[in-house]
This record gives sequence, structure tokens and C-alpha cells, in this order.
Amino acid sequence: MNREHPPIVVDEFAPARRVLRLAIVTETYPPEVNGVAATIACCVNGLRGRGHQVQLVRPRQDRADAADGAAAEVLMRGLPIPRYPHLKMGLPATRALLRLWTLARPDVVHIVTEGPLGWSALQAARKLRLPVSSDFRTNFHAYGQHYGLGWLHKPLMAYLRKFHNRCDLTMVPTESLRQQLAGQGLERLRVVARGVDAQRFDPACRSEALRAQWGAAPDTPVVLHVGRLAPEKNLALLLQAVQAMRAIDPRVRLVMVGDGPMRAELEQACAGQGVVFAGARRGDDLAAHYASGDIFLFPSVTETFGNVTPEAMASGLAVLAYGYAAAAQLIDEGHNGLLAGYDRPAEFIAQAERLARDPALVQRLRLQARAAAVALAWPQIVAELESAFDGLTRQGGAGMLATTASRAVAGLP
Repeated sequence: MNREHPPIVVDEFAPARRVLRLAIVTETYPPEVNGVAATIACCVNGLRGRGHQVQLVRPRQDRADAADGAAAEVLMRGLPIPRYPHLKMGLPATRALLRLWTLARPDVVHIVTEGPLGWSALQAARKLRLPVSSDFRTNFHAYGQHYGLGWLHKPLMAYLRKFHNRCDLTMVPTESLRQQLAGQGLERLRVVARGVDAQRFDPACRSEALRAQWGAAPDTPVVLHVGRLAPEKNLALLLQAVQAMRAIDPRVRLVMVGDGPMRAELEQACAGQGVVFAGARRGDDLAAHYASGDIFLFPSVTETFGNVTPEAMASGLAVLAYGYAAAAQLIDEGHNGLLAGYDRPAEFIAQAERLARDPALVQRLRLQARAAAVALAWPQIVAELESAFDGLTRQGGAGMLATTASRAVAGLP
């Protein structure tokens, strides 16, 4: 008797995501306050949240700083950076990293900063034939003109080119920066955007009590600036733009969030003008400062991305910035923010005056800004990072075969 057999149903399961062992080397990390530290912390937390094993190699920030065993931190020696004593620069540590990664080989070494610790990590990774990637996060080569060190541009660019071209991959935040660096001889560049924590930076964090401390009524236009108080941030133009806005609307107030070597000079220059110097802020306190402003002016011309731009937009501020880096990527001129031509100060001031004249425009920009920033959510960015790292491990070749063999000989997992 013939029986009909039921059809065989084969379920198609998505392939399991590989768990990667990642060594991330950075010379800045929270509680240090800067854009690189903040974004790297988001990347590390996001990668761990996706199940990857992340070893964080960074300088010890002070004597009380202790490695978090649960977070697999490896602390190295560091020295204060001149003019930024609250930041540390890692010291050379090639031998220590060779020992560390010989005993437990990571799948990928990712280097965030190009200082002495970053160079040591590159040397160790190359010697052990480990895949190595890097970030291009800071325009150090562009800072010289703001410190009277323009002659350093060429040697700094030569060093950065040498550093990144010894990596298997260098990640950059925007296509425009990728093209710029490719034109200067950097190779194997991949665009990986930066994210914003839209849950933390939210218009709902607005505080009328905080605004009252600033001397601002509910309808007072508050101009906010968040960032280092340093020459490379082009703060003289910020003050000129605010002065032009006050000529149109005397109620305009300026709040500067951040610290740095120019603070005393700026406080003296702004004496009697009602400028609020709020100092460095972190976490939810920083989010409240963002959301309690109305207009965000960002005149810097030295950013690789400018994390403060999406943070301000996510917080519901009307943003004016130069048309490059994050602003060019996120701002649709006149719809969710305003742009000025790159390094055109007269145009920047004219756009600031436009905001002072048209409160209705400010409100429209504020409403549209958050939607644009929310699209740059961290889970998507972390997935792009994961894809880049996974691709490096799958490149194959003699180096990877040698890595696998040496791991097996050593009896390592």
C-alpha cells in the first residue's frame, strides 16, 4: 500500500552572527569629555550589546583609575597633554601589547587615536600579523594654523598617512572626508557614519529652571555653543555672530558649554555681556543644557565629523554650521537647519542674523531637526562597525592562515 508522505519542510534560519574578539585601543575615554571619548564609549557598549568580546586598551586617567574587570579594560601609562591636563596621552607600550596579544589573540585590533599608544598597537598588531583597522577622528594636521604651527601641517600629514596606510582599513565618518583623504594619499578608506543617542538628547529634557539660572525667560532666544574653548573652534566668529544677532534682538543670550585653554580669555572678553560659561557637562546634565537652548551656532572649520551637530539637532535646536562634516550630511538648508559656505564668515554671520530676525523660522527648524538626527541611531552604526570588523577577519591570505596556525600550536581558543 502506497502512503503519501507529507512534504519535507526545511526552515531557513539566518546564519548565526560570529562572536568577534576585538581589541580597541584609544587614548581618550569617559569620563574625559570630548567627542571621540563619547562616541567610542557608544561603540564599545554597542558591540558588547551585540555579544562581541571587547578588550579596551587605554591610558590610566589618574591614580584612582582602576580597570573594570567586567569590562575587560587594560590600563597603560599616560601623561597629561599640554594645555589639556585633564586629557592623557598614552606612552609607548609595544612590548606589553605583544605579550598581551600573544597570550590571547584578538580577531581584530582597532586603533582609535594615532598617538604613541596607538602607534605601539599598530606595531604590535603588524608583528603578530593581526588584522588592524583605524579611525580618522581628529584633524590634528589642520590645527597648526590656530596655534601658530602651520609649518607642522606637512610632517603631521606625512605621519598620519604612514600610520593609516599600514592599517588594513581606515574608517572615516563622511564621504567628503574620504575623498579629501584619498586625495592626500590615504588608502583603504571606508565610510562609517557616527551615531547620536537620541534617547538621551531629546527636546523633552528642556528645563525652564535651568534657563532661569541663565537669566532667560521662556521666550528669550538662547544661543548655545558646546565644545572645547580652544582656538581651533573659531570662537571669535561665534562672538561676532552673537553680537550681530543682538543688534537685531537685544534679548539674545549666549551660553557656552565646555572648558579649555581659552576660557579665561573669553570670560574677560565677554565681561558685562551676560554670557554664561557653564563649564564641562556630562550625561543627562549635558542633555538638559542642549535642550534648554533654542539656537546652536557651530563655526568650527576643523572637524572630521562634529558630534555636537547631531546632538544639538536631536535636542531640537535650530542649528547653523558650515556646510561640511556632519552638518553637510544632516542639514537640508532651510528645512531642518542652516548652512554657510565653508569658511565664509560673512555668510555665517548673515545666516545668524536671519535666525535673529525670524523666530518663526527658528521654530520650524527646531521641529524638523530632531527627525533628521534620529535617523542616525547608534544600533545602525554599530552594525556597520560589526560588518567592517567581520570583513577584515574573512579576508584570508597567508597572514590569517599563519594566525590560525599559531593559535592552534599555542593551544589558545
